[in-house]
Amino acid sequence: MKLSVWTYEGPPHVGALRVATAMKGLHYVLHAPQGDTYADLLFTMIERRNHRPPVTYTTFQARDLGADTANLFKTAAQAAYDRFKPQAMIVGASCTAELIQDDPGGMAEQMGLPCPVIALELPSYQRKENFGADETLFQLVRHLAKPMERTGHVTANLIGPTALGFRHRDDITEVTALLEDMGISVNVCAPFNATPRDLTRLGAAHFNVLMYPETGEAACRWMERELDQPFTKTVPIGVGATRDFIAEVAQITGQEPNLDDSRLRLPWYSASVDSTYLTGKRVFLFGDGTHVAAAARVARDEMGFEVVGLGCYNREMARPIRALAKDYGVEALITDDYLDVEQRIEELAPEMILGTQMERHIGKRLGIPCAVISAPVHVQDFPARYSPQMGIEGANVIFDTWVHPLVMGLEEHLLHMFRDDFEFHDDAGASHHGHKAVDRKTDDRPGLDPGPPGHSTEEPQPANDNTSITWLADAEKELKKIPFFVRGKARRNTENFAAERGMTQISLDTLYEAKAHYAR
Repeated sequence: MKLSVWTYEGPPHVGALRVATAMKGLHYVLHAPQGDTYADLLFTMIERRNHRPPVTYTTFQARDLGADTANLFKTAAQAAYDRFKPQAMIVGASCTAELIQDDPGGMAEQMGLPCPVIALELPSYQRKENFGADETLFQLVRHLAKPMERTGHVTANLIGPTALGFRHRDDITEVTALLEDMGISVNVCAPFNATPRDLTRLGAAHFNVLMYPETGEAACRWMERELDQPFTKTVPIGVGATRDFIAEVAQITGQEPNLDDSRLRLPWYSASVDSTYLTGKRVFLFGDGTHVAAAARVARDEMGFEVVGLGCYNREMARPIRALAKDYGVEALITDDYLDVEQRIEELAPEMILGTQMERHIGKRLGIPCAVISAPVHVQDFPARYSPQMGIEGANVIFDTWVHPLVMGLEEHLLHMFRDDFEFHDDAGASHHGHKAVDRKTDDRPGLDPGPPGHSTEEPQPANDNTSITWLADAEKELKKIPFFVRGKARRNTENFAAERGMTQISLDTLYEAKAHYAR
């Protein structure tokens, strides 16, 4: 197992926790040592839930390994049922507990608990979090859902939203509204806010809406085969995909397609003069396969961006993402190592990143604006306000989220350009006190501002082999006028240009010559 500062996905038992925490009336008994009991931090701190995850740990310690750890599990399982009286229980082992091979499923079956007990076999050292969520929901559906008579009017099940999901709560509201506009009601939403008893009613729906393939596709495929329920293949993220989703639902159900897009604001802006600032912006996308595929379409077809690279961290989606990358004329990056992602971003030097919280940190280090489009995310991406990704309002949210980093980036670029101005340098104070602005003290080097005491305005120099090359003051000053998100690439190109010609100093003329050379 590889140790990492960051990880895109946790072990598969975290995926099971996402399903259990999303549901009500379900309890998870997890055979785990003390170090694996971090669910409270995940769900109450990051997602800001007001109740604890429904999980009981055996919490064995090192001294217990020489004794009867199996008995610890049985005691914990019995205590969990006696205390919580759940409608159903799931049992399994964490990655560490898997090594001692106690077989929680077999032990739970022998106990004869008075509720359905579903054993989870999650290979901790071969698979990861999204697989764990997908497999857990599949096992719950397989054990609890039964064939039954369909509802009198057309209904659908919403499949896939979990706890710790990226905007899942609000996506449910948006998709429910899309269906209701077509006269279709939601039968069961699973696992989010569902109970085990709700899962027994899944068979009453006419079809399933697969909202997130990473966490719901196995269950949908089983219900298609065993309950004769078709499921949607289009994820309604973006204007085009939302319209395609409505058309697909209409085809499945025979209902009239109906989409109220009166709240949609993106087309108006796309037709405005201001939108020309966005046209052709080079973007790099990375995240889970579902959100990357949807975001690539929005970026190219609805925002007018140029997709220069894309990839995903969940290998289950590697094949469709590679096929998508081929359609976009780029090379797919399939990796769960954030250092590989950072290297690709440095090579491509995009003007914007659409990614996870990992890419947000990478963007900060490289000076490239980033909008978060996918889990894993941190607390700021679980907003208290309504902020979906799907449907019409989701398209508005995406538009705002993606445009703001670019607009704010332009503002930062302008502030950099005017950093020597009488009113805008760091010592000038607030702009509305401009009449009190004072000239900044400068040293003897032309064009270089020392900034406030103890503060350096020298920009971090990118690592390269051209350490013997010196930038003259006029060239350094001109370089600062280049937008910050491509300045590093401009510096590297100019230094390479100078090194290839045996130059030891870069003047203003050298900078212009290098620019003309690479423009060709």
